[in-house]
Amino acid sequence: MLSSFTFRRRFRDLSEQEVLALAISSEEDDARIYRSYAEHLRADFPDSATVFDGMAAEEDTHRRRLIDLHEARFGHVIPLIRREHVAGFYARKPVWLVENLSLDRIRGEAAAMEHDAHAFYLRAAQASSDPATRKLLGDLAAAEAGHEARAGELGDAVSDDARAAEDDQAHRQFVLTWVQPGLAGLMDGSVSTLAPIFAVAFATQDTWTTFLVGLAASVGAGISMGFTEAASDDGQLSGRGSPLKRGFASGIMTTVGGLGHALPYLIPNFTLATSIAIAVVFVELWAIAWIQNRWMETPFWRATLQVVVGGALVLAAGVLIGSG
Repeated sequence: MLSSFTFRRRFRDLSEQEVLALAISSEEDDARIYRSYAEHLRADFPDSATVFDGMAAEEDTHRRRLIDLHEARFGHVIPLIRREHVAGFYARKPVWLVENLSLDRIRGEAAAMEHDAHAFYLRAAQASSDPATRKLLGDLAAAEAGHEARAGELGDAVSDDARAAEDDQAHRQFVLTWVQPGLAGLMDGSVSTLAPIFAVAFATQDTWTTFLVGLAASVGAGISMGFTEAASDDGQLSGRGSPLKRGFASGIMTTVGGLGHALPYLIPNFTLATSIAIAVVFVELWAIAWIQNRWMETPFWRATLQVVVGGALVLAAGVLIGSG
């Protein structure tokens, strides 16, 4: 831990030339980040990609102005100093390397970039006691404030209709990648495990055995659903997103759906455990119906018929088989 700070320079110990070099490298890095965002968004969100192209070009303009200033004051050789070389300097997490980064996350990261840079230089300028250094840092703070204003102007380039279309696309991608496979898993885990769990419960009257069967059925179904979802579609043609994300969503929710009515059987009292399990089942089924209506735009009466009535029939089948 200490080794990562040992060779870092303190900002107040930097010379004016080094501060200017730091600003130049920071502008270059930010321009590259904005271009990475633009390239990431270009296929699905072309209007926002254009915005980030413009922001990158603006960063290039400021970098050239800073280089011209450095050449005029200190010559052509710019010291090699970057953000990670300075203790306490704001750092950029490499979120632009993450695949399937959401549009909202990218917008938020861009806003944070401009805000952090401006705030840092402003605080540094206020803390400086040397008039020349204070002026230089103040100029940098003003430049970053100009970046923020320019970013706002560039944001206006995306029309309301285009922004609404991009937001709809982002919402659709979220539904396809997370909600749809997660809902399928929750339905499978909640409904498919009903019959075996309650059949064992009423056949054995043993809560611990019922819990073990429910745990095995839930985990097994989760693993099966997760692998099936991940292997069934790589997302390239369907646009459903990362198969790994969909596999995790489906597998985890399948396990959760089965465990919901298996966990009550940790209670030793069979009657109490069964009463709670049945109550949990109806809560799960109504929750699934609500999610279908809310996220999948399924009419509520149809979702109720498919999930609640169907689940109740499976539950009744398990009870009858176990009681027989």
